[in-house]
Amino acid sequence: MTTFRRRVAEWRSPSLRRATLWVPQWFPKTAVFTSCQEAAMAFPHLQQPSFLLASLKADSINKPFAQRCQDLVKVIEDFPAKELHTIFPWLVESIFGSLDGVLVGWNLRCLQGRVNPVEYSIAMEFLDPGGPMMKLVYKLQAEDYKFDFPVSYLPGPVKASIQERVLPDSPLYHNKVQFPATGGLGLNLALNPFEYYMFFFALSLITQKPLPGALHIRTSDCAYFILVDRYLSWFLPTEGSVLPPLSSSPGGPSPSPAPRTPAIPFASYGLHHTSLLKRHVSHQTSVNADPASHEIWRSETLLQVFVEMWLHHYSLEMYQKMQSPHAKESFTPTEEHVLVVRLLLKHLHAFSNSLKPEQVSPSAHSHATSPLEEFKRAAVPRFVQQKLYLFLQHCFGHWPLDASFRAVLEMWLSYLQPWRYAPEKPAPSSDCQARCVSERWAPFVQENLLMYTKLFVGFLSRALRTDLVSPKNALMVFRVAKVFAQPNLAEMIQKGEQLFLEPELVIPHRQHRLFTAPTFTGSFLSSWPPAVTDTSFRVKSHVYSLEGQDCKYTPMFGPEVRTLVLRLAQLITQAKQTAKSISDQCGESTPGHPFLSWLGFCSTDTNGSYPANDLDEMGQDSVRKTDEYLEKALEYLCQMFRLSEAQLAQLTLALGTTQDENGKKQLPDCIVGEDGLILTPLGRYQIINGLRRFDIEYQGDLELQPIRSYEIASLVRMLFRLSSAINCRFAGQMAALCSRADFLGSFCRYHLTEPGVTGRHLLSPVARESAASRARGPRLSLRFLGSYRTLLSLLLAFFVASLFCIGPLPCALLLMLGYLLYAVAMTLLTERSKLHQL
Repeated sequence: MTTFRRRVAEWRSPSLRRATLWVPQWFPKTAVFTSCQEAAMAFPHLQQPSFLLASLKADSINKPFAQRCQDLVKVIEDFPAKELHTIFPWLVESIFGSLDGVLVGWNLRCLQGRVNPVEYSIAMEFLDPGGPMMKLVYKLQAEDYKFDFPVSYLPGPVKASIQERVLPDSPLYHNKVQFPATGGLGLNLALNPFEYYMFFFALSLITQKPLPGALHIRTSDCAYFILVDRYLSWFLPTEGSVLPPLSSSPGGPSPSPAPRTPAIPFASYGLHHTSLLKRHVSHQTSVNADPASHEIWRSETLLQVFVEMWLHHYSLEMYQKMQSPHAKESFTPTEEHVLVVRLLLKHLHAFSNSLKPEQVSPSAHSHATSPLEEFKRAAVPRFVQQKLYLFLQHCFGHWPLDASFRAVLEMWLSYLQPWRYAPEKPAPSSDCQARCVSERWAPFVQENLLMYTKLFVGFLSRALRTDLVSPKNALMVFRVAKVFAQPNLAEMIQKGEQLFLEPELVIPHRQHRLFTAPTFTGSFLSSWPPAVTDTSFRVKSHVYSLEGQDCKYTPMFGPEVRTLVLRLAQLITQAKQTAKSISDQCGESTPGHPFLSWLGFCSTDTNGSYPANDLDEMGQDSVRKTDEYLEKALEYLCQMFRLSEAQLAQLTLALGTTQDENGKKQLPDCIVGEDGLILTPLGRYQIINGLRRFDIEYQGDLELQPIRSYEIASLVRMLFRLSSAINCRFAGQMAALCSRADFLGSFCRYHLTEPGVTGRHLLSPVARESAASRARGPRLSLRFLGSYRTLLSLLLAFFVASLFCIGPLPCALLLMLGYLLYAVAMTLLTERSKLHQL
């Protein structure tokens, strides 16, 4: 630190700076400047290189992380804003990484306290909302510095809009678009220091790719996730007001946090732009801001930046194009991204619900309120709702059909339940389901109707395509059913649908009104019910603003969705039985069963069993959980859609759930056609998800079937050549022996012929005809000698014989004699069974 201070002090010395002025060789020797300022005025394009920036860059390579942060703290405290603004862009990029993802920066998304406690504590202290980095931001903010941010790194819809010279709807971009100078490259946004810092912080969640070792890192333990939570708690407080920016120098005055660009007036919160003409970028008109709103401009900026960078990746036009099966995805969120968005939504609900009862009442709202209170009312509907809906629609339609969808599901369910984050807690009850959703939340449900209804239909379509035997998938179905089955919630949703479907007839003066975005000048938490007609208009405005004027609405409690629910109930019933079958099958197998099968003492299913499933890995406890989840999910669905016991019984019969005699194996759902069994759509679903299966057996030449894992490949091939040579040489003699009608003929037929076609499971007449056409004569098969089990059994027999002082040759004779007796007995039993069949 001493060396660093000395170098910086020397650089700040006017005499030394004058002496070390760099002069190019081609510069006229007669021209002499006495100061850097004169040179800069004469040649403005020859700016003096920043020695401070060069020193910090060199230290970032040579010094350890802790020492670099100590130097940065001292630099922020000692240097004026005039010199700090040159290092600010480099410092922000060195922390959060470059926008193109090449530079990783401090890698906050992988930094954990339990893994790297020293680096973690230093980074969190430096980037804390009241820490040195934010002091630097406020120091530069007070001097009205601007920093260029390239438009090319903004989310797709925003970038496309600005490049088309159309101003985005969000006030975040107003008065910031800078056109390139002659010969310049690309458009830029002129951002103040706070905006520039938050842009980089928010985008680092998307631009920075996770390292290979970060796959097993828990997101909630990472420095980035915890910083997001700290920034939300600081700038969107649930108690009190937003803290003023701290002073950069001890005892000095706090810099003014007011933004130099006008803010959007709070009177227009909740009002989307209703003009039919799109505003051109060149017409960025100034807005006269309410001076009182300056106290929360950082809160507004933070929320807008997070929503724009994390959610605004899909526009309504893009979403409608994405419905085409040939459309390509423009942006794919990660599970970490979704978890951070869920954190944002949970905090926004707590922030909005922190209004006191006297502030929520209509009489209180009619009087003047503080900007922070007005911002709490408008935060979710004004800034979040539309972008979150499109984001969720994309996730529901394009997320893989695996357990990782749980992150999206929980984000959606968190948004649907703002009452969970209200300050007043419901009274404890012995029955958790006795807690009813209060009527005070009816306006929120109505103003977010599509979030409940259309996304529920989207979840049904996903659930019908997933393997419900998996405990993780069963848990997701259970979670959704439990949330929607909360008392009074289904009635609220149904009431909202009735309001939307209500015809526009009664009031003539409303006939000319266009359905635009809903107005939220009043509180959506109001406990007094507005007029029914106004409520109907608000619901219609919500639907049309999110889906467009020509949308086709499918009622959640209509016949189409009810049919999907009945199908889901069918699959839940089937999945419960399949899970029980797998559980029974696993319970019958002992730990030594595979070893005994390998030795040949137990039967081995060479055609496979049930396909791999989570149940195989997690055991009986997983089966129990799956059964509980599915049982409760079915109960909740019956409660929501009023399904009776008689309907469930019909579903069970329609599925054909009667099991066969062993209580396990069931064929997929199919019908009998001219060429055999034909799968139905339900049967195809059952096969794809491993719910049912056909007993597939090898129907070709047994000598030519693939070599098994329990066989020695080279020995099997050698034995095949030997048996083929014997069969070719003695084919006539074997045929003559097998054609005899005496005991010798029966004995030869038992050893030299394959089982008849009638003894094989053939489900298709075509396969039966082709197998009959391939009938083969008597032949010898030595393939059983190529099995590990046979060889090990022989070895074990010789070892046991040696213990009784029996040599190898006598042992072989005894084994042959034993087998001969066994073969004679089997021949007699086979002939007797054939006589009974006749």
